[in-house]
Amino acid sequence: MTYEADPTGQGGLRFFGKMTASISHEVKNVLSIINESAGLLDDLTVLAEKGTPLDPARLKTQAGRILKQIQRADGIIKLMNRFAHSVDESEKSVDLFDMVELIAGLSARFASVRGVELAAVPPEKPITVLTNPFLLQHALWVCLNFVMERCGKGQKVLLGLDENENWARVHVTAGPGILKGSPGTPFPAESEGALIRALRAEIEVDEAKGEAVLNLPSGPPAL
Repeated sequence: MTYEADPTGQGGLRFFGKMTASISHEVKNVLSIINESAGLLDDLTVLAEKGTPLDPARLKTQAGRILKQIQRADGIIKLMNRFAHSVDESEKSVDLFDMVELIAGLSARFASVRGVELAAVPPEKPITVLTNPFLLQHALWVCLNFVMERCGKGQKVLLGLDENENWARVHVTAGPGILKGSPGTPFPAESEGALIRALRAEIEVDEAKGEAVLNLPSGPPAL
């Protein structure tokens, strides 16, 4: 099955699988840290049973560490829940910055592995688009991944928004020269092009500015 036959086909499944695998990896990391802290608390309890005085400062440190990881897990699960519900409707009016923030959150681990910092910059006023939320997130990931793959460690990628009469635009910017002479296959690739067409969108790459721009129709859909 291809995007041409079904825009949520194999490409969409791979994207969904990639993101859910990353989320599960993050949850496992949280559980590992909590388990380590619980083990230390258990060791302190055993020592106390043998007569060693409990150190309140150490107990407080470990309790704080556990609480921090619980809060982290709560944030991860909220991201996962929002992402999972993006497939509920094939067309919906969405706040574009909400979608950008969501994909930035989902992509944080991929950015961290590459040594890249992500920052989503809110627009001056809300920008809404009528679109397929899941396909939009996939398209945002396609642009973000394209730029991150060409960044070196320590670089910062900004996700910004603006709009004109015809387009709502998401700028994924790494900086001047970063994308110049980018190696690899043409972008967007054929399968990605089908995704973009399904959104009635366009992708532009500005090598001078070092950015990929996702243009989304801001007006009502054509009849």
